[in-house]
Amino acid sequence: MLTSILRQDRGGQVLLTLLFTAAIIVPVLNLAVPQGHPLHLETYTVSLLGKYLCYALLALAVDLVWGYLGILSLGHGAFFALGGYAMGMYLMRQIGDRGVYANPELPDFMVFLNWTELPWFWHGFEHFWFTCLMIVLIPGALAFVFGWLAFRSRVSGVYLSIMTQALTFALMLAFFRNEMGFGGNNGLTDFKDLLGADLQADTTRMALFVATVLALILGYLVCRAVIASRLGSVVIAIRDAEARTRFIGYQVAHVKLAIFVLSAVLAGIAGALYVPQIGIINPGEFAPLNSIEIVVWVALGGRATLYGAVIGAVLINYAKSWFTVEFPEVWLFALGSLFVLATLFLPKGLAGLLQRREVSA
Repeated sequence: MLTSILRQDRGGQVLLTLLFTAAIIVPVLNLAVPQGHPLHLETYTVSLLGKYLCYALLALAVDLVWGYLGILSLGHGAFFALGGYAMGMYLMRQIGDRGVYANPELPDFMVFLNWTELPWFWHGFEHFWFTCLMIVLIPGALAFVFGWLAFRSRVSGVYLSIMTQALTFALMLAFFRNEMGFGGNNGLTDFKDLLGADLQADTTRMALFVATVLALILGYLVCRAVIASRLGSVVIAIRDAEARTRFIGYQVAHVKLAIFVLSAVLAGIAGALYVPQIGIINPGEFAPLNSIEIVVWVALGGRATLYGAVIGAVLINYAKSWFTVEFPEVWLFALGSLFVLATLFLPKGLAGLLQRREVSA
C-alpha cells in the first residue's frame, strides 16, 4: 500500500528517506557523540530542528486545503494554537505544587489573579490520554462548525479567506483576556515535565524530536493517501471546476468539510508538539500575520506537492532564525521579496524547480 501511495511521488520518497535518516542520525549525534567532538549536535539545535518540523506539519495541513482543495485559509494558525494550548494545559497541570505559589491545584497565573477554583474546562487535562483527545477534538470541532456554516452557505474565494482571518483574530483577542482562564497576555509557560520526564533533559528533547519526525511522516502519508484515493480525485475536481463537480452529483460541501477538518487536526497536532519543545504558548500564536506566513511557506515551497510545503517551511524558518539574529530589521523585507520573486519566476515554488530539472534530466 505504501508503494502504491508513493509510486508517482519522487519528491515524497526523497523527503521520507531524509526524515527517517534524521530520526536515526540526530539522536546518535546528540546522545552518543560526546560534547566537544566536531560531530556532536547540541540539544538547542535539536529543539530548533523539532520546531521547524512542527511548522512543516502545519504547512502540510495548509497545502492540503489550499493546494488541492483550492481553499486559501488565512486562519490555520488558530488550529495550531488550539492544539498548543491543549498541550500547554496538560503541562501546567503537571507542575502541581512546584509553582511559584506552591498551589497543588491552581496554576500560578490563577493564584495571582485571585482565582479560588479550577475552571471546569481545565478538568481532565491532568490525564495525558484526555489531552491527546482534546488536541484532536478541539481544532477538529472548531473546523467542523466553521466549515459546516461556510461550505453549506457556499462561501468561497476571498470571502472565505477573510472569514478564516477574522476567526483567528477573534480568538487572539479572546485569549488575551485574563478572565478567559488561559493566562492572558503571558499565556502558559514554566513547564516542568512531560509524562514524568524532565523537559530540559537531553533524552526528553530527543524523544520529542523523534515524535515530531514520526508525526510528520505519518501526516505526509495520510495526506498523500487521501490525494491518491478516489476522494482525492474529487477534491482536485472541486478545486478546478467546483460547479461542474456539484452538477454531476457530488456532495461538494461534505468533501470540503472532511478535508478542512482533517487539515485542522493536523495543524492541532503540530501545535501540540511545538509547545513542549519551545516552552511557551501565548495568544501571539493566533496573530493573523502568523497564518499569512504559513501561506508564504507553502507558496515558496510549491503548492499542491506536499513535500514542497515541507521544504518551504523548513527553509524559510531557518532563514528567519538567521535573519532575526544577524539583521532583525530586514527579515520582513526579505520575506516579502522572496514571495514576490517566487511568484514572478517560480510560480510552482522550489518544488516546481526540482520537477523541471527532473524532466530535463
